Amino acid sequence: MDYIIEMNGITKVFPGIIANDDVTLQLKKGEIHALLGENGAGKSTLMSILFGLYQAEKGVIKKQGQVVHINGPNDARRLGIGMVHQHFKLVHNFTVLENIILGAETVKYGILKFDNARAQVMELSKRYKLDIDPDALISDITVGMQQRVEILKMLYRENEILIFDEPTAVLTPQEIEELMHIMKNLTAEGKSILFITHKLDEIKAVADRCTVLRKGKFIGTVDVASVSKEELSEMMVGRKVNLSVEKTEREPGDSILKVENLTVTGKMSGKALVDNASFEVRAGEIVCIAGIDGNGQQELVYSLAGMTGIDSGRIFFDGKEITHSDIRSRGMGHIPEDRHKHGLVLDYNLAYNLVLQNYFTPQFQKRGFLKFDRIFKFADNLIEKFDIRSGQGAHTLTRSMSGGNQQKAIIAREISRDSRLLIAVQPTRGLDVGACEYIHKQLVAERDKGKGVLLVSLELDEVMDVSDRILVIFEGKLVADVKPKEVTYKDLGLYMAGAAKQSAA
Repeated sequence: MDYIIEMNGITKVFPGIIANDDVTLQLKKGEIHALLGENGAGKSTLMSILFGLYQAEKGVIKKQGQVVHINGPNDARRLGIGMVHQHFKLVHNFTVLENIILGAETVKYGILKFDNARAQVMELSKRYKLDIDPDALISDITVGMQQRVEILKMLYRENEILIFDEPTAVLTPQEIEELMHIMKNLTAEGKSILFITHKLDEIKAVADRCTVLRKGKFIGTVDVASVSKEELSEMMVGRKVNLSVEKTEREPGDSILKVENLTVTGKMSGKALVDNASFEVRAGEIVCIAGIDGNGQQELVYSLAGMTGIDSGRIFFDGKEITHSDIRSRGMGHIPEDRHKHGLVLDYNLAYNLVLQNYFTPQFQKRGFLKFDRIFKFADNLIEKFDIRSGQGAHTLTRSMSGGNQQKAIIAREISRDSRLLIAVQPTRGLDVGACEYIHKQLVAERDKGKGVLLVSLELDEVMDVSDRILVIFEGKLVADVKPKEVTYKDLGLYMAGAAKQSAA
């Protein structure tokens, strides 16, 4: 069998952990090959070795049967290998166009030539239905749009081997479906795709073969058509996983969070990003805000969390108005959308990140001096309880942990604060099925303790399985207030696209 890429016997060691332990991966030309594994299983590390970001201690990489040495991303690009990273590699104060052509610019007499690049980028954007504004700053666009920029970067460089690291983690169902078409079109044109994902539905929908890693070890490569989702999840986790969310019906209690006529206007556009929104979250209830990315979810959460101001409206917490005060100090946990920007201090160790919200309380300090033994003991308990995998335990530098384990750390911290209200934005983004199962159980457990949960999710399965009530947001307006049992996926999609409307209760 001729393979376009072979990675044979790859071993990569980091302090305290063997990230890849004698792993073999073989990619055929023109196939979509999924790479599946739990958080911290070594998937991103393996792909980073192929892209030249890391060097393996042992093993050989071959391209079309010839041994190659990839000492950096430029070597990878020369070999026709491109990568869309899970955490995007974009310059935030550059425009979309500048980011796409960065490193592959056309220069004449020392002057950048943008016209041809712009035409080429817009043609690619149109061809693959990746609509972008080439002149927008990266700092001003949504995470979903940033994903599109990363994909266009790769297509612009005409790479033949494409690595997608969790490409659908921030996309809506419609965008995911579109991406699947794009991937199939790319392989039809002769490109070969390595596709890292946790989502078994996506593997079944688009992949030809799947290689499974568990705790850094190679478990096996299977033909996707011949295995079930349950078999794949068991290969990945090493045990049977319940793919449905178990929860009983509950009668909600008193109002915890009440929002009246909330409006938030964009500073530059002057447009209402949150438009006269009114809703409430009661004790013992999971309310989900569902919608296509960029329809005001971010601005709504930021205003509730006190991260941005509001233009008009009122916010009540446990019956008291707190419109212009810090809700987090009153008993709110917040799992943010962007774990790097708003969730963690990446250059702190794991223990410090786990006490970020309460290091100043008597539990962890006395007269201004931190109680380090208490902090590390607390961290050890959370690491064990939430199965946060880190090479050096509580002392691990947070930056060195896998994305999924960074997410688990934030969830552990926010749930451990024992807040009356938990706002969870994309809480399972980038998490494997085993971790998703655990997080969903935690959200339901918080509800069952009589707490209020406001969930913001782009995952329709999550929206339908976890919520007690669904609020659909479109262009900043709440257009529907429905119960999961009373609505279909198709109905939700129509509300989310603005094609149907129902007055929110």
